[in-house]
Order: sequence, then structure tokens, then C-alpha cells
Amino acid sequence: MNKDDIHLLYEYDRWANNRVLQAASALSAEQFTRDLGGAFCSVRDTLVHIIGGEWIWLAYWRESSHSSTFLTDLRTRRDALFNPHAFPNIAEVKLKWAEVEKEQVEFMNHVTNEFLEKVLPFRTTTQIRLAHLMQHLANHSTYHRGQVTLMIRQLGAEPPATDFHVFLAEGPHEAAAVH
Repeated sequence: MNKDDIHLLYEYDRWANNRVLQAASALSAEQFTRDLGGAFCSVRDTLVHIIGGEWIWLAYWRESSHSSTFLTDLRTRRDALFNPHAFPNIAEVKLKWAEVEKEQVEFMNHVTNEFLEKVLPFRTTTQIRLAHLMQHLANHSTYHRGQVTLMIRQLGAEPPATDFHVFLAEGPHEAAAVH
């Protein structure tokens, strides 16, 4: 995967995230936080999990040292910053999302083909290229957006289409942003 591929993938990720956030905005406060029995209970909890994942990976990629102390601290910070109960409504989720997305765009603006080849430690024994970790994060977000889509449907609302081909058919999306 090269720089252009990663940029397109993350442009798609932002577009799809925005569509899911817009659909979640149509839910009532009760629907937004209703426990539907999923892995992350509610639409809110799942959205917070997605953005927490995007935040922690971005912080990891920016760091030059990946010591066990850093990783423990990073997980502790993520758990504190992305506790679902700190986000009582969709407006609060969108505020945090916009903040993380801005940082992600800034990071993406400095990604080069050479930088994507950088190898980072993963778990305790594996070394993985940054490009592959970035693909992983986009896949993680896609997976959980699918869960949100199902939840929205269970709540009787209309889920958005977030397929990659829909994104491509709609044309350039450089301005895809959280509204």
C-alpha cells in the first residue's frame, strides 16, 4: 500500500464515519444509549469504541518509543478519555470525533511512502509495517460501523450506506468532515 492508497482509505474512513454519525444523530437520546446486548451495548458505546481506537492508534504511530510503560499509560489514557458515560449524547461524541479526526488529518498530511515502510512493534514479538497497522485501523472502524448499522436498524431507524463503492461513486470527498 502506498501513500495515495492510504490517503484514499482514510478519506473513505472519514466519509463513512461521518455518515454513521449523521444517522446516529437521528436517534432519540434513549435510543442512542439503549443497551441492545451487543459487544459494546449501545450505539453510543460502539461509536466511542471506534473513536477511542482511532485515537489510540494515532497516538501509537506518533510515538518514537514503544516501551511497556508507554503502552500501559496509553491504554490508561484511552480508557479515561473514552469512557462511554463521558459522552451522554451524540453532540459530545461528535465534538471528540472532530478533535481526533483533525489530528488524524494532520498526521496523514505528513505520511510518505517511506514512512509507511516503518516497522513498529506489535504485541511482544511481532514487527509490522505502519501501512499494515493503518489498514488494520480502517478495517477495525469498518467492522464496528457495521455493528452500529445493525443497531440503528434494530432501533427502527434507517442506517446509512457506507460501502466503499458508494464512496467512490459519489466522487471526491476531501472535505468529508464531522458535522
